[in-house]
Formats: sequence, C-alpha cells, structure tokens
Amino acid sequence: MSSSTTESAGNSTQTELENLVADLRSLIGRKELDAVPEIRALRDRMDAGIESVRVSAVRAAQEAARQAREAARVANDYAHDEPWRVAGAALAVGALVGFLLGRR
Repeated sequence: MSSSTTESAGNSTQTELENLVADLRSLIGRKELDAVPEIRALRDRMDAGIESVRVSAVRAAQEAARQAREAARVANDYAHDEPWRVAGAALAVGALVGFLLGRR
C-alpha cells in the first residue's frame, strides 16, 4: 500500500471518528441534560477517552511511518548491495507474469 493510500485511509477513518464523536457530543451536550450528574461524568469520561484514543492513534501512525521508512531503507540498501540479484528477481517475476498473461 502506498504512502498516499495509507494516508487517505487514515484520513477517512479519522474523519468518520470525528463525525461520530461530534454526533455523540451533540447528543449528550444538550443543555437540558446539564443538571444530570451522570451526564457530566459521561462527558468527562468521553473527553478523556477521546484524548487517549487520539494520542494512541498518533503514536501508531508515527510508528507505522517509521517502520515503512526503515523497510524502504533496508530494501534500498539491499538493492544497492546486490544489484544483480535484484535484477534477476525482477526478470524472473516479469517472465512469470508474462507467461501467465500469455496463457490467457
């Protein structure tokens, strides 16, 4: 999956989560519910939970990006250290795909 695809999926999920949170806030944020102590406690727990999820999501995204950069670096190093092996593998894959497409 490319970086832009990953970012797009992440943004879509984040947007959906933000919309869900906004809907929930509007539901329990009604002024007539202010007098109910349980609703206030629920709002506080929801705010704390949202912050916790946001922090966790940011950490997970940063870790995924770090791992992707590391994998790209390792692949780049390997390609520079073993160019003939990489070229041979690419040739083999290309021949296999050509063979499979030619059989159709």
